[in-house]
Amino acid sequence: MSETTGLITNIQHYSTKDGPGIRTTVFMTGCNLRCKWCSNPESMCPGKKVMYHVLKCRRCGACARCAADGSITLTPDGCKIDREKCTNLFDLPDVCSYDAYEIKGSEMTPAELARKLLRDEAFYKTSSGGVTFSGGECLLQYPFLLETMRLLKGHEIPIALDTAGLWDFEAVRPALELADLILYDIKAFDSGIHEACTGAGNEIILDNARRLAQMDKAMFLRLIVVPVMNDAESDLKQRLKFAASLGGAVKQVDLLKYHRLGLGKYRDLGLEYPIPEVPEATDSDVTRALEYGRSLGLKMAVGG
Repeated sequence: MSETTGLITNIQHYSTKDGPGIRTTVFMTGCNLRCKWCSNPESMCPGKKVMYHVLKCRRCGACARCAADGSITLTPDGCKIDREKCTNLFDLPDVCSYDAYEIKGSEMTPAELARKLLRDEAFYKTSSGGVTFSGGECLLQYPFLLETMRLLKGHEIPIALDTAGLWDFEAVRPALELADLILYDIKAFDSGIHEACTGAGNEIILDNARRLAQMDKAMFLRLIVVPVMNDAESDLKQRLKFAASLGGAVKQVDLLKYHRLGLGKYRDLGLEYPIPEVPEATDSDVTRALEYGRSLGLKMAVGG
């Protein structure tokens, strides 16, 4: 992939959850964390993927006939795919007449992506919205991201970056400076808890948040609450105290309740869901944190 080409998993129009106003959210491919609760597994790992949507499958057998090495077998519950054995998986979307197979990941140049995003320009301006780059981790495709941001800024489009903060601050500083808003995820305050949940410690993440605050960069901090994993009251309080310590740069703190809406995506990618035994978060799981955050003078919201 060239430096000026990016890999996009999805473009979601008319979003109201990824920053103020009506927004178009660009989900970019690739992440350097492995959050066990991730609801976008198709954006987590690098490269294009093929999803198999069993609910669309008519068991016609076309894919099984096309698949190399007998890697697909038909069952009453759908197609059983040996993804390691199948060497022509990316041929199957063209073979299936029922759209049961879908390629996730489109290569675009900054100019191509900017043209798509500018189609919604009227909605951004009438709603005080804009474009949000998400993922995965959008800053992993930094050269492509920065060039696209510059094209959008030529049209005065507000831009938000949705990030987990695990990157070299100086290497991506120009993109941070260009952004109007940073949606900043803090998965846990304790680095051991963070590593157990995501595969990496959080020292760089917390330091980058401090540096953004020193820039006086507007931030919405996003704190996901996952039962039995990162919902200890002590850690939630530490996260909220940290948010308060960042001062006026933090415009809002969003408490995000863990859900299983991404479970079907794991199935469609042939992956096991990492935490099937963990219950979804409820209102009661975030009530104390909501009240505690408000007691610290933070503007709090549930769900963003």
